[in-house]
Amino acid sequence: MSEHSSDYAGDIAKYTSNVDQKAVDAIVKHLGIALKSKDASNVAISSKSELERVRESWLKKKLGLTGSDADLDQSVKAVGETMKADTTKSRVTFYYLLAEKHGKLADLAK
Repeated sequence: MSEHSSDYAGDIAKYTSNVDQKAVDAIVKHLGIALKSKDASNVAISSKSELERVRESWLKKKLGLTGSDADLDQSVKAVGETMKADTTKSRVTFYYLLAEKHGKLADLAK
């Protein structure tokens, strides 16, 4: 586990009491180099293209969800609402909370 990975776990712990470190590590690995860019390491929930990116590449492609775009968009908005107090919404935390919401943490931790 990298030092950064534990930083992410601390951020995630603000929103959920049970942080699966293997799932956190899997998300960090999935995002890879994107986390080096300050802009790319955060989710801009006010951006329509950003919400589409989260839905298409994270929810559908990585997590394998097959719900309607409207339902998936609603879950993205719900996590955005959960994190609304954070001025910067960490992509790792955002993706973790989405995976948790859809019951996919165990799949990531494999």
